[in-house]
Amino acid sequence: MGKNNYEKSPVTGYCASQGVYYYGYKLHALCGLNGVVHSFDLTKANVHDIHYLEDVKTEYNNCTVIGDKGYISAEVQLDLFETVNISLAVPYRSNQKDWKPTFTPFAKFRKRIETLFSQLCDQFMIVRNYAKDTEGLFTRIVGKISALTILQYINKLKGRPIGRIKYALM
Repeated sequence: MGKNNYEKSPVTGYCASQGVYYYGYKLHALCGLNGVVHSFDLTKANVHDIHYLEDVKTEYNNCTVIGDKGYISAEVQLDLFETVNISLAVPYRSNQKDWKPTFTPFAKFRKRIETLFSQLCDQFMIVRNYAKDTEGLFTRIVGKISALTILQYINKLKGRPIGRIKYALM
């Protein structure tokens, strides 16, 4: 992948939550509180999470975004609020000076999003991908996220919790 175009080639990145280095790309996603993916982007693995928020500024305004600990920068939070009125809620790290426990409803929504990513990894095998080029990789990821969204919609039509995608077609 990227053999003729360095700009699109995969690189080595580090996942702090799992403590591992990996080679490839990073998926950034913006999801609603119910767990439906609204927008996403694919970047090289070494691109910091903060840079995805530049894309968020162009697409969204007047809302609250609940991020993970990778988005903890106070300057970025202030910039988002001042430019497009986006409030960025990020849980504190346990070693921070002004540590406060996470607001319980936010923790519940974060867990729902983490479950969504686990479903993409385990049931849709989004990590294991045999695409030959970057466009093929992006197409496969779009297909997997679309399939997830369709299963969520089927569950909604049947009056079931949309997060139980494993049993949507039963």
